[in-house]
Amino acid sequence: MPSITGPGAPTDRMVCLPAHCTTVTAEDIRVRLVLAADFDDLIEVDASQVESIGQATLQLLIAAHAEAVAAGRRFAIVDPSAAFVERVTHCRLAEAIGLESQKELNS
Repeated sequence: MPSITGPGAPTDRMVCLPAHCTTVTAEDIRVRLVLAADFDDLIEVDASQVESIGQATLQLLIAAHAEAVAAGRRFAIVDPSAAFVERVTHCRLAEAIGLESQKELNS
């Protein structure tokens, strides 16, 4: 199973999404999101390498964002790739994943 962390990861705690987020990689991503939620006030997801992202990973990100908001934690998608933004936007999930609120903060 591909690793979702790599030598270029900005921090050891950041959840780094692989280039191809599939059902196969979703379990690994889920584990990393749960660990991040258990130990950090800020959950950061590096989406810079994403070339394709499937339904399973999108569901995980929606759930992780909702859980973070409910628990009063911050949730951030860091440096999303064009492919990530395009997929999330076309699926009309930007608000559910927190991309819309990040765009407002960065404006």
